[in-house]
Amino acid sequence: MKAATRLQRIRDDWEGQRADLDEALKYNRKLWTVLVSSATSPESLLPQQIKQNIGNLALFIFNQTMAMMSEPKPEKLAVLVSINREIAAGLRAKAAPAAR
Repeated sequence: MKAATRLQRIRDDWEGQRADLDEALKYNRKLWTVLVSSATSPESLLPQQIKQNIGNLALFIFNQTMAMMSEPKPEKLAVLVSINREIAAGLRAKAAPAAR
C-alpha cells in the first residue's frame, strides 16, 4: 500500500509532486523485485501457475515503469496504483485468517 499511496499522491498533484516520481518508481520496482523473487523461487510453495502469473505481472509492472520513466504522464500511474492496491488487498485477505 505504501508504494500505491506514493504513486497516487504524485498522480493527484502532478505539478507539485513530480519531483518525487523517480524515487517512487524506484521504490515500487524494488518492492516488485522482492515480491517476484520470493514468489517464483524454487523454495516457494506456490503452485506453478501462480508463480507464472506473478512473474508475468511483475514483467508488466517493470515495462510500465520503464514507459513511465521514458515518457512521464500522470495517467500512466493509474495502472501501477491499481495493481499495487489489488495485490495488497489480496495479501491482507490471505493473512487475516492466519492472524486469528
